[in-house]
Amino acid sequence: MNERAFQTAAADAAGRLAEHWRALASCELPVVPPGPPGTTLKALPETAPEQGEDLADILEDTWHTIVPQLVHWQHPNFLGYYPTNNSPASTLAELVTAGLGVQGMMWSTSPAATELEMRVCDWLARALDLPPRFTHASGQGGGVIQDSASSAALVAVVAALHRASRGRWREHGTEGRLRVYCTDQANSCVPKAVRIAGAGEPVLVPTVPGTHTMDPAALADRVDADRAAGLVPAAVVATVGTTVTCATDPVPRIGAVCRERGIWLHVDAAYAGSAALCPELREDDAGPEFADSYAVNAHKWLRTGTPCDILWVADRGDLADALGATPSYLRNDATDSGKVVDFKDWQVPLGRPMRALKLWYVLRAHGLEELREVIRHDIRLAALLASLVEREPGFHLVAHRLGLVVLRAETDDRTRELTQRLAGEPDVLCTPAIVDGRPVLRAALGSPYADETTVRRAWDTVRACAAPAS
Repeated sequence: MNERAFQTAAADAAGRLAEHWRALASCELPVVPPGPPGTTLKALPETAPEQGEDLADILEDTWHTIVPQLVHWQHPNFLGYYPTNNSPASTLAELVTAGLGVQGMMWSTSPAATELEMRVCDWLARALDLPPRFTHASGQGGGVIQDSASSAALVAVVAALHRASRGRWREHGTEGRLRVYCTDQANSCVPKAVRIAGAGEPVLVPTVPGTHTMDPAALADRVDADRAAGLVPAAVVATVGTTVTCATDPVPRIGAVCRERGIWLHVDAAYAGSAALCPELREDDAGPEFADSYAVNAHKWLRTGTPCDILWVADRGDLADALGATPSYLRNDATDSGKVVDFKDWQVPLGRPMRALKLWYVLRAHGLEELREVIRHDIRLAALLASLVEREPGFHLVAHRLGLVVLRAETDDRTRELTQRLAGEPDVLCTPAIVDGRPVLRAALGSPYADETTVRRAWDTVRACAAPAS
Protein backbone atom coordinates (compact mmCIF):
# COMPACT_ATOMS: atom_id res chain seq x y z
CA MET A 1 0.00 0.00 0.00
CA ASN A 2 1.48 3.36 -0.97
CA GLU A 3 1.25 6.63 0.90
CA ARG A 4 -0.74 8.36 -1.86
CA ALA A 5 -3.55 5.79 -1.62
CA PHE A 6 -3.69 6.32 2.13
CA GLN A 7 -3.77 10.10 1.80
CA THR A 8 -6.59 9.90 -0.73
CA ALA A 9 -8.62 7.48 1.38
CA ALA A 10 -8.00 9.46 4.57
CA ALA A 11 -9.18 12.65 2.91
CA ASP A 12 -12.27 10.82 1.63
CA ALA A 13 -12.97 9.45 5.13
CA ALA A 14 -12.64 12.93 6.65
CA GLY A 15 -15.10 14.30 4.11
CA ARG A 16 -17.56 11.50 4.74
CA LEU A 17 -17.33 12.01 8.51
CA ALA A 18 -17.91 15.73 8.16
CA GLU A 19 -21.02 15.05 6.07
CA HIS A 20 -22.13 12.41 8.57
CA TRP A 21 -21.86 14.90 11.44
CA ARG A 22 -23.84 17.45 9.42
CA ALA A 23 -26.56 14.87 8.77
CA LEU A 24 -26.72 14.04 12.47
CA ALA A 25 -27.00 17.70 13.41
CA SER A 26 -29.94 18.17 11.01
CA CYS A 27 -31.60 14.91 12.17
CA GLU A 28 -31.57 13.51 8.64
CA LEU A 29 -30.56 10.09 9.96
CA PRO A 30 -32.59 7.83 12.26
CA VAL A 31 -31.25 7.16 15.73
CA VAL A 32 -31.94 3.42 15.50
CA PRO A 33 -31.20 1.35 12.36
CA PRO A 34 -34.18 -0.04 10.44
CA GLY A 35 -32.91 -3.54 9.61
CA PRO A 36 -33.83 -6.70 11.56
CA PRO A 37 -31.19 -8.90 13.22
CA GLY A 38 -28.86 -10.40 10.63
CA THR A 39 -29.10 -7.50 8.17
CA THR A 40 -25.38 -6.73 8.25
CA LEU A 41 -24.38 -10.39 8.35
CA LYS A 42 -26.30 -11.04 5.14
CA ALA A 43 -24.50 -8.18 3.44
CA LEU A 44 -21.02 -9.43 4.36
CA PRO A 45 -19.20 -12.28 2.57
CA GLU A 46 -18.72 -15.42 4.65
CA THR A 47 -14.99 -15.64 3.87
CA ALA A 48 -12.19 -13.09 3.77
CA PRO A 49 -10.90 -12.00 0.34
CA GLU A 50 -7.84 -13.81 -1.02
CA GLN A 51 -6.56 -10.67 -2.73
CA GLY A 52 -6.32 -7.17 -1.31
CA GLU A 53 -8.95 -4.60 -2.19
CA ASP A 54 -8.76 -0.86 -2.74
CA LEU A 55 -9.21 1.35 0.29
CA ALA A 56 -11.68 3.44 -1.69
CA ASP A 57 -13.91 0.40 -2.20
CA ILE A 58 -13.66 -0.60 1.45
CA LEU A 59 -14.56 2.91 2.53
CA GLU A 60 -17.55 2.93 0.18
CA ASP A 61 -18.73 -0.38 1.62
CA THR A 62 -18.39 1.08 5.11
CA TRP A 63 -20.91 3.78 4.33
CA HIS A 64 -23.12 1.49 2.28
CA THR A 65 -23.21 -1.55 4.58
CA ILE A 66 -22.05 -0.63 8.07
CA VAL A 67 -23.08 2.95 8.82
CA PRO A 68 -26.79 2.49 7.96
CA GLN A 69 -27.06 -0.29 10.57
CA LEU A 70 -25.45 1.62 13.43
CA VAL A 71 -27.19 3.16 16.40
CA HIS A 72 -26.03 6.77 16.16
CA TRP A 73 -24.86 7.66 19.66
CA GLN A 74 -24.00 11.23 18.61
CA HIS A 75 -27.54 11.86 17.32
CA PRO A 76 -29.33 14.73 19.12
CA ASN A 77 -32.30 12.42 19.79
CA PHE A 78 -30.12 9.71 21.31
CA LEU A 79 -31.15 9.98 24.96
CA GLY A 80 -30.25 6.48 26.09
CA TYR A 81 -27.78 5.19 28.67
CA TYR A 82 -25.37 8.09 29.22
CA PRO A 83 -23.62 10.31 26.65
CA THR A 84 -20.76 8.87 24.66
CA ASN A 85 -19.10 11.94 23.26
CA ASN A 86 -16.74 12.62 20.40
CA SER A 87 -15.34 15.62 18.54
CA PRO A 88 -13.21 16.40 15.49
CA ALA A 89 -10.19 16.91 17.76
CA SER A 90 -10.65 13.50 19.36
CA THR A 91 -11.20 11.87 15.97
CA LEU A 92 -8.03 13.42 14.56
CA ALA A 93 -6.07 12.22 17.58
CA GLU A 94 -7.41 8.68 17.11
CA LEU A 95 -6.11 8.71 13.53
CA VAL A 96 -2.68 9.95 14.60
CA THR A 97 -2.53 7.47 17.48
CA ALA A 98 -3.39 4.56 15.21
CA GLY A 99 -0.87 5.68 12.62
CA LEU A 100 1.96 6.00 15.12
CA GLY A 101 1.21 2.51 16.42
CA VAL A 102 2.82 3.05 19.82
CA GLN A 103 3.06 0.38 22.51
CA GLY A 104 3.01 2.31 25.76
CA MET A 105 3.18 -0.41 28.37
CA MET A 106 6.33 1.01 29.99
CA TRP A 107 8.20 4.29 30.03
CA SER A 108 11.05 2.61 28.19
CA THR A 109 8.79 1.47 25.34
CA SER A 110 7.54 5.02 24.64
CA PRO A 111 8.73 7.74 27.02
CA ALA A 112 6.64 10.52 25.48
CA ALA A 113 3.45 8.42 25.64
CA THR A 114 3.92 7.82 29.37
CA GLU A 115 4.87 11.37 30.24
CA LEU A 116 2.06 12.85 28.13
CA GLU A 117 -0.44 10.66 30.00
CA MET A 118 0.99 11.72 33.33
CA ARG A 119 0.68 15.37 32.38
CA VAL A 120 -2.87 15.31 30.98
CA CYS A 121 -4.11 13.28 33.97
CA ASP A 122 -2.63 15.97 36.23
CA TRP A 123 -4.22 18.70 34.08
CA LEU A 124 -7.64 17.14 34.48
CA ALA A 125 -7.16 16.42 38.18
CA ARG A 126 -6.47 20.10 38.80
CA ALA A 127 -9.35 21.19 36.57
CA LEU A 128 -11.74 18.98 38.55
CA ASP A 129 -10.29 20.28 41.85
CA LEU A 130 -9.16 16.83 42.95
CA PRO A 131 -6.76 16.60 45.91
CA PRO A 132 -3.08 17.20 45.01
CA ARG A 133 -2.23 13.68 46.20
CA PHE A 134 -4.02 12.36 43.10
CA THR A 135 -1.44 13.98 40.81
CA HIS A 136 1.80 12.54 39.49
CA ALA A 137 3.42 15.82 40.50
CA SER A 138 2.85 14.84 44.14
CA GLY A 139 5.19 11.89 43.69
CA GLN A 140 2.78 9.64 45.57
CA GLY A 141 -0.38 9.18 43.53
CA GLY A 142 -1.40 9.88 39.96
CA GLY A 143 -3.82 9.16 37.16
CA VAL A 144 -3.94 6.52 34.46
CA ILE A 145 -6.25 6.23 31.47
CA GLN A 146 -8.28 3.02 31.52
CA ASP A 147 -10.65 1.88 28.80
CA SER A 148 -13.74 2.23 31.00
CA ALA A 149 -15.12 2.70 34.50
CA SER A 150 -15.45 -1.09 34.53
CA SER A 151 -11.69 -1.54 34.28
CA ALA A 152 -11.16 1.24 36.80
CA ALA A 153 -13.43 -0.53 39.29
CA LEU A 154 -11.66 -3.85 38.71
CA VAL A 155 -8.21 -2.35 39.19
CA ALA A 156 -9.33 -0.53 42.35
CA VAL A 157 -10.94 -3.66 43.80
CA VAL A 158 -7.88 -5.79 43.07
CA ALA A 159 -5.61 -3.23 44.74
CA ALA A 160 -7.95 -3.05 47.73
CA LEU A 161 -8.08 -6.81 48.15
CA HIS A 162 -4.30 -7.00 47.86
CA ARG A 163 -3.81 -4.32 50.50
CA ALA A 164 -6.41 -5.72 52.91
CA SER A 165 -4.86 -9.20 52.79
CA ARG A 166 -1.23 -8.02 52.68
CA GLY A 167 -0.87 -9.73 49.34
CA ARG A 168 -2.34 -13.05 50.47
CA TRP A 169 -5.87 -12.70 49.09
CA ARG A 170 -5.54 -15.77 46.87
CA GLU A 171 -4.10 -18.00 49.56
CA HIS A 172 -6.04 -20.78 51.25
CA GLY A 173 -7.72 -19.50 54.37
CA THR A 174 -8.00 -15.92 53.09
CA GLU A 175 -9.98 -16.44 49.91
CA GLY A 176 -13.70 -16.13 50.55
CA ARG A 177 -13.28 -13.93 53.64
CA LEU A 178 -12.66 -10.60 51.94
CA ARG A 179 -15.66 -8.32 51.49
CA VAL A 180 -16.49 -5.47 49.09
CA TYR A 181 -19.48 -3.20 49.74
CA CYS A 182 -21.76 -1.14 47.49
CA THR A 183 -25.50 -0.50 47.05
CA ASP A 184 -27.95 -1.94 44.57
CA GLN A 185 -27.71 1.39 42.75
CA ALA A 186 -24.05 0.86 41.83
CA ASN A 187 -23.37 0.27 38.16
CA SER A 188 -23.38 -3.35 37.04
CA CYS A 189 -19.62 -3.11 36.47
CA VAL A 190 -19.08 -3.12 40.24
CA PRO A 191 -20.43 -6.60 41.06
CA LYS A 192 -18.78 -7.82 37.87
CA ALA A 193 -15.42 -6.46 39.03
CA VAL A 194 -15.85 -8.06 42.46
CA ARG A 195 -16.63 -11.43 40.87
CA ILE A 196 -13.67 -11.25 38.48
CA ALA A 197 -11.37 -10.28 41.34
CA GLY A 198 -12.39 -13.44 43.16
CA ALA A 199 -14.30 -11.90 46.07
CA GLY A 200 -17.68 -13.41 45.18
CA GLU A 201 -20.66 -11.07 45.25
CA PRO A 202 -20.48 -7.62 46.82
CA VAL A 203 -22.29 -6.96 50.07
CA LEU A 204 -25.27 -4.71 49.30
CA VAL A 205 -25.58 -1.87 51.78
CA PRO A 206 -29.10 -0.44 52.28
CA THR A 207 -29.93 2.97 50.87
CA VAL A 208 -31.56 5.85 52.72
CA PRO A 209 -35.28 5.63 51.87
CA GLY A 210 -36.30 8.02 49.12
CA THR A 211 -32.74 8.99 48.18
CA HIS A 212 -31.24 5.98 46.35
CA THR A 213 -27.98 6.74 48.18
CA MET A 214 -25.89 4.60 50.53
CA ASP A 215 -26.73 4.73 54.23
CA PRO A 216 -23.38 5.33 56.02
CA ALA A 217 -24.76 4.12 59.37
CA ALA A 218 -25.91 0.87 57.79
CA LEU A 219 -22.48 0.51 56.17
CA ALA A 220 -20.73 0.92 59.51
CA ASP A 221 -23.03 -1.62 61.17
CA ARG A 222 -22.49 -4.19 58.41
CA VAL A 223 -18.72 -3.74 58.35
CA ASP A 224 -18.49 -4.11 62.12
CA ALA A 225 -20.70 -7.19 62.08
CA ASP A 226 -18.59 -8.78 59.34
CA ARG A 227 -15.39 -8.08 61.25
CA ALA A 228 -16.87 -9.63 64.37
CA ALA A 229 -17.67 -12.72 62.29
CA GLY A 230 -14.04 -13.07 61.22
CA LEU A 231 -14.46 -11.56 57.75
CA VAL A 232 -12.18 -8.92 56.21
CA PRO A 233 -13.84 -5.74 54.89
CA ALA A 234 -11.56 -4.68 52.03
CA ALA A 235 -13.29 -2.04 49.92
CA VAL A 236 -16.34 0.17 49.57
CA VAL A 237 -17.47 1.45 46.17
CA ALA A 238 -19.42 4.69 46.36
CA THR A 239 -21.07 6.31 43.35
CA VAL A 240 -21.20 9.95 42.26
CA GLY A 241 -24.02 9.89 39.71
CA THR A 242 -25.73 6.50 39.78
CA THR A 243 -26.79 5.02 36.47
CA VAL A 244 -30.55 4.98 37.03
CA THR A 245 -31.22 8.31 38.78
CA CYS A 246 -27.82 10.09 38.94
CA ALA A 247 -27.91 10.01 42.74
CA THR A 248 -24.72 10.71 44.70
CA ASP A 249 -23.70 8.65 47.69
CA PRO A 250 -22.65 10.75 50.72
CA VAL A 251 -18.94 10.19 50.13
CA PRO A 252 -17.61 12.22 53.11
CA ARG A 253 -19.66 10.19 55.61
CA ILE A 254 -18.82 6.94 53.83
CA GLY A 255 -15.19 8.02 53.76
CA ALA A 256 -15.23 8.56 57.52
CA VAL A 257 -16.43 4.99 58.01
CA CYS A 258 -13.68 3.69 55.72
CA ARG A 259 -10.89 5.72 57.32
CA GLU A 260 -11.82 4.70 60.84
CA ARG A 261 -11.71 1.04 59.80
CA GLY A 262 -8.86 1.06 57.30
CA ILE A 263 -11.00 0.20 54.26
CA TRP A 264 -10.25 1.22 50.67
CA LEU A 265 -12.80 3.68 49.23
CA HIS A 266 -13.25 3.73 45.47
CA VAL A 267 -15.49 6.46 44.04
CA ASP A 268 -17.14 5.73 40.70
CA ALA A 269 -17.83 9.20 39.29
CA ALA A 270 -17.96 8.00 35.70
CA TYR A 271 -20.69 10.39 34.56
CA ALA A 272 -21.25 13.08 37.18
CA GLY A 273 -17.59 13.53 38.02
CA SER A 274 -17.05 15.65 34.90
CA ALA A 275 -19.51 18.23 36.23
CA ALA A 276 -16.85 19.28 38.76
CA LEU A 277 -15.17 21.04 35.86
CA CYS A 278 -17.74 23.78 36.59
CA PRO A 279 -17.05 25.32 40.02
CA GLU A 280 -20.75 25.91 40.67
CA LEU A 281 -21.47 22.20 40.15
CA ARG A 282 -18.92 20.86 42.61
CA GLU A 283 -20.79 19.07 45.37
CA ASP A 284 -19.77 18.54 48.96
CA ASP A 285 -21.02 14.95 48.68
CA ALA A 286 -18.55 14.16 45.87
CA GLY A 287 -15.78 14.02 48.49
CA PRO A 288 -12.72 13.02 46.41
CA GLU A 289 -10.50 13.93 49.36
CA PHE A 290 -11.88 10.88 51.19
CA ALA A 291 -11.15 8.42 48.36
CA ASP A 292 -8.28 6.04 47.76
CA SER A 293 -9.24 5.93 44.08
CA TYR A 294 -11.51 8.09 41.94
CA ALA A 295 -12.66 7.49 38.35
CA VAL A 296 -14.24 9.76 35.71
CA ASN A 297 -15.17 8.91 32.12
CA ALA A 298 -13.90 11.67 29.85
CA HIS A 299 -15.73 9.92 27.01
CA LYS A 300 -19.08 10.66 28.61
CA TRP A 301 -19.08 14.45 28.86
CA LEU A 302 -15.76 15.86 27.73
CA ARG A 303 -15.96 15.50 23.93
CA THR A 304 -13.44 12.67 24.00
CA GLY A 305 -14.16 9.48 22.06
CA THR A 306 -14.56 6.10 23.71
CA PRO A 307 -12.61 4.69 25.47
CA CYS A 308 -11.19 7.20 27.92
CA ASP A 309 -11.69 6.69 31.65
CA ILE A 310 -9.27 8.34 34.04
CA LEU A 311 -8.55 6.49 37.27
CA TRP A 312 -6.72 8.46 39.95
CA VAL A 313 -5.12 6.82 42.97
CA ALA A 314 -3.78 8.38 46.13
CA ASP A 315 -0.94 5.87 46.42
CA ARG A 316 0.52 4.51 43.20
CA GLY A 317 2.37 1.86 45.17
CA ASP A 318 -0.90 0.08 45.92
CA LEU A 319 -1.45 -0.51 42.20
CA ALA A 320 2.09 -1.63 41.48
CA ASP A 321 2.06 -3.99 44.45
CA ALA A 322 -1.17 -5.64 43.30
CA LEU A 323 -0.69 -5.60 39.53
CA GLY A 324 3.03 -5.31 38.94
CA ALA A 325 4.89 -8.05 37.10
CA THR A 326 8.34 -7.57 35.59
CA PRO A 327 9.84 -10.75 34.11
CA SER A 328 13.35 -10.73 32.71
CA TYR A 329 12.27 -9.74 29.21
CA LEU A 330 10.69 -6.52 30.55
CA ARG A 331 13.60 -5.47 32.76
CA ASN A 332 15.30 -2.20 31.86
CA ASP A 333 17.45 0.45 33.50
CA ALA A 334 14.68 3.06 33.67
CA THR A 335 12.31 0.76 35.53
CA ASP A 336 15.06 -0.47 37.85
CA SER A 337 15.92 3.13 38.73
CA GLY A 338 12.47 3.67 40.25
CA LYS A 339 12.31 7.11 38.63
CA VAL A 340 9.69 6.34 35.97
CA VAL A 341 6.08 5.20 35.81
CA ASP A 342 5.26 1.96 33.99
CA PHE A 343 1.53 1.99 33.28
CA LYS A 344 1.49 -1.76 32.67
CA ASP A 345 1.45 -2.01 36.47
CA TRP A 346 -1.62 0.24 36.73
CA GLN A 347 -3.95 -1.95 34.64
CA VAL A 348 -4.93 -5.58 33.95
CA PRO A 349 -3.43 -6.15 30.47
CA LEU A 350 0.25 -5.81 29.67
CA GLY A 351 0.02 -3.90 26.41
CA ARG A 352 -1.59 -0.53 25.94
CA PRO A 353 -1.88 1.99 23.12
CA MET A 354 -0.93 5.64 23.49
CA ARG A 355 -4.13 6.56 25.29
CA ALA A 356 -3.48 10.19 26.19
CA LEU A 357 -3.14 11.80 22.78
CA LYS A 358 -6.89 12.28 22.19
CA LEU A 359 -7.46 13.78 25.64
CA TRP A 360 -4.51 16.11 25.03
CA TYR A 361 -5.96 17.15 21.67
CA VAL A 362 -9.41 17.74 23.19
CA LEU A 363 -8.18 19.75 26.16
CA ARG A 364 -6.07 21.94 23.87
CA ALA A 365 -8.59 22.30 21.03
CA HIS A 366 -11.55 23.14 23.27
CA GLY A 367 -9.98 24.58 26.38
CA LEU A 368 -11.47 24.13 29.82
CA GLU A 369 -13.95 26.99 29.47
CA GLU A 370 -15.51 25.58 26.32
CA LEU A 371 -15.80 22.16 27.97
CA ARG A 372 -17.49 23.79 30.95
CA GLU A 373 -20.00 25.36 28.58
CA VAL A 374 -20.67 21.94 27.02
CA ILE A 375 -21.71 20.65 30.44
CA ARG A 376 -23.77 23.74 31.28
CA HIS A 377 -25.49 23.56 27.88
CA ASP A 378 -26.54 19.93 28.40
CA ILE A 379 -27.80 20.70 31.89
CA ARG A 380 -29.93 23.54 30.52
CA LEU A 381 -31.42 21.18 27.92
CA ALA A 382 -32.18 18.59 30.61
CA ALA A 383 -33.91 21.28 32.65
CA LEU A 384 -36.02 22.13 29.60
CA LEU A 385 -37.02 18.49 29.13
CA ALA A 386 -37.82 18.13 32.83
CA SER A 387 -40.09 21.17 32.64
CA LEU A 388 -41.90 19.71 29.61
CA VAL A 389 -42.47 16.46 31.51
CA GLU A 390 -43.79 18.28 34.57
CA ARG A 391 -46.23 20.32 32.52
CA GLU A 392 -47.60 17.35 30.57
CA PRO A 393 -50.75 15.66 31.98
CA GLY A 394 -50.34 11.93 32.38
CA PHE A 395 -46.58 12.08 33.06
CA HIS A 396 -44.57 12.14 36.26
CA LEU A 397 -41.02 13.42 36.71
CA VAL A 398 -39.25 10.76 38.79
CA ALA A 399 -35.77 12.29 38.92
CA HIS A 400 -33.85 15.14 37.35
CA ARG A 401 -30.20 15.80 38.02
CA LEU A 402 -27.49 17.30 35.81
CA GLY A 403 -28.15 16.03 32.28
CA LEU A 404 -30.46 13.14 33.24
CA VAL A 405 -34.26 13.15 33.26
CA VAL A 406 -36.18 10.13 34.54
CA LEU A 407 -39.92 9.93 33.86
CA ARG A 408 -42.88 7.62 33.85
CA ALA A 409 -46.48 7.65 32.67
CA GLU A 410 -49.41 7.85 35.08
CA THR A 411 -49.59 4.07 35.51
CA ASP A 412 -47.05 1.27 35.28
CA ASP A 413 -48.99 -0.34 32.42
CA ARG A 414 -48.95 2.92 30.45
CA THR A 415 -45.21 3.25 31.10
CA ARG A 416 -44.59 -0.27 29.80
CA GLU A 417 -46.74 0.42 26.75
CA LEU A 418 -44.85 3.66 26.08
CA THR A 419 -41.54 1.80 26.42
CA GLN A 420 -42.65 -0.80 23.88
CA ARG A 421 -43.79 1.85 21.40
CA LEU A 422 -40.58 3.83 21.74
CA ALA A 423 -38.59 0.65 21.11
CA GLY A 424 -40.04 0.62 17.61
CA GLU A 425 -39.49 4.33 17.04
CA PRO A 426 -36.36 5.05 14.92
CA ASP A 427 -36.20 8.77 15.67
CA VAL A 428 -35.64 8.78 19.41
CA LEU A 429 -33.98 6.44 21.90
CA CYS A 430 -34.55 6.34 25.66
CA THR A 431 -33.63 3.48 27.99
CA PRO A 432 -35.97 1.73 30.41
CA ALA A 433 -35.14 1.11 34.05
CA ILE A 434 -36.75 0.35 37.39
CA VAL A 435 -36.96 2.90 40.22
CA ASP A 436 -38.49 1.89 43.54
CA GLY A 437 -40.01 -1.16 41.88
CA ARG A 438 -41.74 0.84 39.14
CA PRO A 439 -40.86 1.03 35.42
CA VAL A 440 -39.41 4.33 34.18
CA LEU A 441 -37.74 5.80 31.13
CA ARG A 442 -34.38 7.55 31.26
CA ALA A 443 -33.38 10.40 28.98
CA ALA A 444 -29.75 11.56 29.15
CA LEU A 445 -28.78 14.72 27.30
CA GLY A 446 -25.29 14.88 25.85
CA SER A 447 -25.19 14.93 22.05
CA PRO A 448 -22.97 17.68 20.65
CA TYR A 449 -25.78 18.40 18.15
CA ALA A 450 -28.68 18.73 20.60
CA ASP A 451 -30.44 22.04 21.14
CA GLU A 452 -33.83 23.28 22.34
CA THR A 453 -35.43 22.41 19.00
CA THR A 454 -34.24 18.80 19.07
CA VAL A 455 -35.33 18.41 22.70
CA ARG A 456 -38.83 19.66 21.93
CA ARG A 457 -38.99 17.44 18.86
CA ALA A 458 -37.93 14.39 20.85
CA TRP A 459 -40.51 15.17 23.52
CA ASP A 460 -43.21 15.47 20.85
CA THR A 461 -42.27 11.98 19.70
CA VAL A 462 -42.53 10.63 23.26
CA ARG A 463 -45.92 12.30 23.70
CA ALA A 464 -47.17 10.86 20.42
CA CYS A 465 -46.08 7.37 21.46
CA ALA A 466 -47.87 7.81 24.78
CA ALA A 467 -51.17 8.78 23.18
CA PRO A 468 -53.88 6.09 23.45
CA ALA A 469 -54.25 3.96 20.30
CA SER A 470 -57.23 5.12 18.24
